[in-house]
Amino acid sequence: MTSYLLAGGGTAGHVNPLLALADLIRDEEPEAEITVLGTREGLEARLVPERGYELVHIERLPFPRRPNLAALRFPARFARAVREVRALIRERGVDVVVGFGGYASAPAYRAGAKEGVPVVIHEANAKPGMANKLGARSTPYVGVTFADTPIRNARLTGMPLRPEITGLDRAGLRARARAHFGLDPSRRTLLVTGGSLGARAINRGISAAAPEVTAAGIQVLHIWGGLTELEDPEVDGYAVIPYCDRMDLALAACDLAVSRAGSTTVSELAGLGIPAVFVPYSHGNGEQRFNAAGVVAAGGALLVEDEELTPEWVRGTLIPLVGDDERLATMAERARGAGALDGTERLLELVREALAG
Repeated sequence: MTSYLLAGGGTAGHVNPLLALADLIRDEEPEAEITVLGTREGLEARLVPERGYELVHIERLPFPRRPNLAALRFPARFARAVREVRALIRERGVDVVVGFGGYASAPAYRAGAKEGVPVVIHEANAKPGMANKLGARSTPYVGVTFADTPIRNARLTGMPLRPEITGLDRAGLRARARAHFGLDPSRRTLLVTGGSLGARAINRGISAAAPEVTAAGIQVLHIWGGLTELEDPEVDGYAVIPYCDRMDLALAACDLAVSRAGSTTVSELAGLGIPAVFVPYSHGNGEQRFNAAGVVAAGGALLVEDEELTPEWVRGTLIPLVGDDERLATMAERARGAGALDGTERLLELVREALAG
């Protein structure tokens, strides 16, 4: 029986690939022991127990960015976290540590190395985070979602994705998926989403042109997110929902998506061959622009800045695009060529290579 320690969390970009790998391990190795290392504050605190896995908590330890009191305290706190993970590795007889970035990963990487346990790293973004960059210095087993990710020992595995996405029959589900959201099963459909928190620029830019979009024969499924503002335009054929717990059906329903460019979103849309307009989040370290670069260069998606996403752009660019069957078909083919749906299997192959080594 193999004992796995999966470390990561904080955001969906870290938690979802972790859970995808955990699910595949559980399916293929029912006797395996899977322990997840995470924080009390991140999404893992809710999502991991909901999926049926044990979550062991570790202190949230952001890397210090400037000299202050927190920076002075960091070395001792980090050393304590490493000791705790080393004790966990010995207690559980952990055979391999797999990290996905985030606050829990850095202590896990150090602890695994000190205990002589193989360490595998998965980097979701095209611009790697600090924990993974540091961890990659001490292991040859580093999987990346996007080609040319600047991290040591990178091997292209793709993004681990949920089975409900990798096995999605979009054509077979399309009519039922549209009906699920109260949409016309036979009408061209645009999916608009800014992620779980929403995106103000996307919400305002698309909804302000709702009458023109629907007048062109296009219906819209707009997932607006819980923390941004959106006034429902109250136009027939324009469905507004705050959250979506069936993104598989939303992806089956659409002909084109307008979305932020998180690594999972880019991977799902490209892998499924869904033409997209990516509106990268302009704050943070700019990783979303890099995430979308490959599929945009391949011709499977467009890239639009927040400030460009105006009703005029919707009328002049988006509406003609949604109505152009030939261009959408070409974009779909090119997106599929730039994406992959086997990232979970390829990452597990890398984990097994580390175990064998």
